[in-house]
Amino acid sequence: MRVTNSMMSNRLLMNLNKNLLRLDKHQQKLSTGKKFNMPSDDPIGVSKSLELNTARSELEQYKKNAEDALSWLEITESAISDIGDILQRARELAVSADGTETKNDKEKIKAEIDQLREQLIKLANITYSGKYIFSGFKTNQALLQDNGTYNIDSRDAEIMKFNVGVADQVVVNILGHKLFGATTTENAPPYNTNLDGVQVNMNEGDAIPGRKAELIALFEDFSYALENNEQTRIEQTIARIDKHMENVLSLRGEIGAKTNRMELTINRIDNDYLNFTKLLSKNEDADLAEVIMQFKNDENVYRAALSTGAKAIQPSLIDFIR
Repeated sequence: MRVTNSMMSNRLLMNLNKNLLRLDKHQQKLSTGKKFNMPSDDPIGVSKSLELNTARSELEQYKKNAEDALSWLEITESAISDIGDILQRARELAVSADGTETKNDKEKIKAEIDQLREQLIKLANITYSGKYIFSGFKTNQALLQDNGTYNIDSRDAEIMKFNVGVADQVVVNILGHKLFGATTTENAPPYNTNLDGVQVNMNEGDAIPGRKAELIALFEDFSYALENNEQTRIEQTIARIDKHMENVLSLRGEIGAKTNRMELTINRIDNDYLNFTKLLSKNEDADLAEVIMQFKNDENVYRAALSTGAKAIQPSLIDFIR
């Protein structure tokens, strides 16, 4: 087969173009620091990067949820701790009211009990980011009214869950009626009735809107007993306070366990995120030293091809005659 000058020129240009493409890819790797910049550069690597980035995005969201849950739990624990302190103080006052104090002393105790009652109502309606933490999923409604009666129906209250991982949820809220109790059906047998075609079921411990929370009623009873010098009723208050203190202690333990779990969850998410970041870097980041070496090699090949091609292809008749 006769090889013409045109054929040699075309082949030389084609090979030179291939060398330039390789140099361009190396240049892109050096400028971006990445092994690939287009899906066509490494389809498998790009697919793996997409999976790793998706996993990291999910972890970022899970961490936000876990941190939000932790903050919610910390606010709840603080409120329950304050309620425990109030109960402890009320018990001390009940013990001190042993019948030997003067009328003036009892008036002072009564005034403090009334203040503690007001503080309990404030704690019942405490919020986190504008949401009432003891109102179940009805976070836009306060648990108690100013007079200590329930503002929501405990039968409609629901627990709140935060997604902190794949198939991993944590309940962050304590339902208010479990903390403050109910007076309407406390220690009463369950019953049901039908009102205007609507079936109504009542169970022990249900909190009903418009009815007094048991813990608030306790402080009001204590205040009444002090005002009317009912010593037996004052002494009975101590047992009622002890019951609530046991409940508060149990709920604090529950919240504490969940708080520890959230702290461990956040640490685990941070570790997982770091591992995925390392895998992503290993999959995407170019070895700059290796890329520079490849660039130099291909650059030398390109220059050699230019020099050789210039000698092999005769540009004119005079050069051919020579």
